[in-house]
Amino acid sequence: MKKYLNTLYVTTQGAYLNKEGEAVIVSVEREVKLRVPIHTLGGVVCFGNVMCSPFLMHHCSENNVLVSFVSENGRFLARVQGPVNGNVLLRRQQYRLADDPAASARIARSVVLGKALNARTVLQRAARDHEDKEGMEAVSAAVSQLGALIGLLQNEQDLDSIRGREGDIGRVYFSVFDRLITAQKEDFFFKERSRRPPMDNMNALLSFIYTLLAHDCVGALEAVGLDPQVGFLHRDRPGRPSLALDLMEEFRPFFADRLALSLVNLRQVQGNGFKRTESGAVEMTDDTRKTLLVAYQKRKTEDMLHPFVEESAALGIFFHLQARLLARHLRGDLDGYPPVIWK
Repeated sequence: MKKYLNTLYVTTQGAYLNKEGEAVIVSVEREVKLRVPIHTLGGVVCFGNVMCSPFLMHHCSENNVLVSFVSENGRFLARVQGPVNGNVLLRRQQYRLADDPAASARIARSVVLGKALNARTVLQRAARDHEDKEGMEAVSAAVSQLGALIGLLQNEQDLDSIRGREGDIGRVYFSVFDRLITAQKEDFFFKERSRRPPMDNMNALLSFIYTLLAHDCVGALEAVGLDPQVGFLHRDRPGRPSLALDLMEEFRPFFADRLALSLVNLRQVQGNGFKRTESGAVEMTDDTRKTLLVAYQKRKTEDMLHPFVEESAALGIFFHLQARLLARHLRGDLDGYPPVIWK
């Protein structure tokens, strides 16, 4: 079985990656720092000023190893992809359903339901675990609001209405997100979601994790033969992996957001690990970025019972399981797309 959990993250500025036999070589100032067999990798992510030889990129594409280039603060720039693999009939069906408003609405509703249910569970756990802390009444109230929105969402048939409910769910969830930050409040706080660029430490942390999550979702979709660019909730936009953004919605609350909160609340990252640029954007230092990458990979190795498959698997495998379940639904083998519901 292909190893999905092994992704090579290269953060050292000025690093150069090249091919030597069947291995990826990472060099800094002509000194070899790392040698990794290609068959052990599922992906390579290069941050900032990291160069990669064309021969290595070709070798990676031949071995289905996704190579992505992102900025130092985690903004996606480009990726290298070889010839498209997978079942052309599956992709044709994906395109047909993406052009069908009713079919798109059904899939989008499942995606948003998964996100909403997982967001509510995150808040419920926080309210229970920190019931003695100030502000938990607001979190409990948000849980009730999310419950009401979930009830309304289940009856929505129109795609635009579903997107509207998704926006309402996000606003309620993030309105109390700051209450979930229980340590280092001077350095880590949350007022509103800021993306391009992130304007505070917490948003920088979230954006970076979301970038990693999107990369993994792109790889999972490509592995089953789906086109990551053509989504159902997120519509077509040049350069945007819309289907990967669809897939990652259900993972954001319990996988990405809880990871960011744990890093802050357990003081694994510190306020001095972030820096503000002249434009006002916030970026992470190299040490903080490396700490996050290690924590992200560790999070992917944690086991959890898959509610639909009814078997335990590492969380990093869940991206591939969900991509396969989505492919089965598009083929007609499943009546609906079953999102991961965290309990």
